[in-house]
Amino acid sequence: MDRPYFQSLMMSSPLAIPSKSPRVVAASVSPASPQILHDRLRKRDSISAIRQPKVLHPVDNEDLRLLILENISQDAVQVFQAQGFHVDHYKKALSEDELIDVISHYHAIGIRSKTKITERVIKAATKLLVIGCFCIGTNQVDLVTAGKTGIPVFNSPFSNSRSVAELVVSEMIALSRQLVERSHEMRQGIWNKQSKGCWEVRGKTLGIIGYGHIGSQLSVLAEALGMRVIFYDVINIMPLGSARQVNALPTLLAEADFVTLHVPELPETINMIGSRELAQMKMGSYLINNARGRVVDIPALIEALRSNHLAGAAIDVYPQEPGSNGAPFDDQINTWSSTLRSLPNVILTPHIGGSTEEAQRMIGEEVSLALSRYLNYGSTLGAVNFPEVDLRAITAEQGNHVRVCHVHSNQPGVLKQVNEVLSPYNVEKQYSDSKGDVAYLLADIADVSPQDVNKLREMIQHTSANILTRLLA
Repeated sequence: MDRPYFQSLMMSSPLAIPSKSPRVVAASVSPASPQILHDRLRKRDSISAIRQPKVLHPVDNEDLRLLILENISQDAVQVFQAQGFHVDHYKKALSEDELIDVISHYHAIGIRSKTKITERVIKAATKLLVIGCFCIGTNQVDLVTAGKTGIPVFNSPFSNSRSVAELVVSEMIALSRQLVERSHEMRQGIWNKQSKGCWEVRGKTLGIIGYGHIGSQLSVLAEALGMRVIFYDVINIMPLGSARQVNALPTLLAEADFVTLHVPELPETINMIGSRELAQMKMGSYLINNARGRVVDIPALIEALRSNHLAGAAIDVYPQEPGSNGAPFDDQINTWSSTLRSLPNVILTPHIGGSTEEAQRMIGEEVSLALSRYLNYGSTLGAVNFPEVDLRAITAEQGNHVRVCHVHSNQPGVLKQVNEVLSPYNVEKQYSDSKGDVAYLLADIADVSPQDVNKLREMIQHTSANILTRLLA
């Protein structure tokens, strides 16, 4: 998704959703790599460079196992392996049933857009601590159930922004010059040199729906090509360059020669471009969708193309997509697939907006860092479904410190119960925050003997609102 549009374990039995049953997890931990991907982490990382973080050891003897799917960057896999995590890496997505069969063995999972983490999967994930979405969107994960189960979800909302913006630029030029048609004819041995219906993009108007990280970068690139840029967003945003915000979607549709969407999939955005909106677009204009598959009513788009109201379209995302490379994109996937494929001057790509070496490397670095910080330190900075809580690292000099990572229901009296448990110890630092029904507490406790660790864990797990408790020691 492209913001700011709509600025918006170690258990012996399967988890019941919803459930008040406590979960307690102890995990092995090693220091995270000193990469800096978020400004909010710079201060803590600079301190860690002076005071080396303590190498934490498992409270219980079970190594962390990670399941990495959908051919996620090998750089990310190597980050995890360098920390001593056991990583199983697969190139394809797994179905819901396939995931349910194996997920109980893993403490973390990394996916892209095709793997679906449903409520059924989460119920079967009795050890799962964290989910990493190595992509922009998170609508493939049941975020509410994950949060209520104590599982934060991390993604990479901005790392592929440039790749998507450049794809849109290439699609505008390819559509306006009918490049796909000419290339297809040449491959068939047909020489068809013509200029009719072919245009320069210079001097044309680009309408951007959703002026977030992708939309704003695209705006700059388009102006460099000599295009006029207008945009529509539900919040007021300062434009870059000479771009101009319009106050209504119909205004943008009526003015733009090219309309491109960069919005998340929300109830408000599903089919936001339908028959009415397509009719409001200029005769001979072009529609580009590299956002989410359900934001455009594809049958309505097909009619607009057949009637020649639109001169062309570029589509990179679809309501239903094949689960693996080589699988057919046919009417079994979407009932209109064959019709869409038959239309002239329509560019169809297999969800490749962020599929560049640069974007995948950056996504791999960002999400692997986020997962490592959570597994190693309990930090939830950047989580999309969870309170964002962080503490500076325990240093190597603090040899008898324990970090308590306590996920609990957001209800009165919890901190009183937990602090009563911690009262015999020196609480050196503590931070708590809540998001919806879930709250998260981090606390560093000094002078905890090895004999007291299990006792401390048991007492916290038996507090009334406990969802998941980890001790990092």
